[in-house]
Amino acid sequence: MLDKLKKAIALRYDPSRDTAPRVTAKGRGALAERIIELARKEGVPISEDPDLVASLIQLDFDEEIPPELYKAVAEILAFAYRMNRRMGPPRK
Repeated sequence: MLDKLKKAIALRYDPSRDTAPRVTAKGRGALAERIIELARKEGVPISEDPDLVASLIQLDFDEEIPPELYKAVAEILAFAYRMNRRMGPPRK
């Protein structure tokens, strides 16, 4: 049976202290919806990649992503950086 619940992952990457992006939030169903809602509220760019989410949701909180996912996550981070530049500084 296919898992029809919405899934969401939040990643953090601070190159000054992390060697790779880390999982900071993950959830299915209502929790995934809340993660997405908070991201939108805070102006965090959102990208949809069901295959990548399926891999990342298996990781533990604060776990670094494995090397085999670096390329896919790098593409998502590049997307987020481009969106941040287009949108300008965050509004407070």
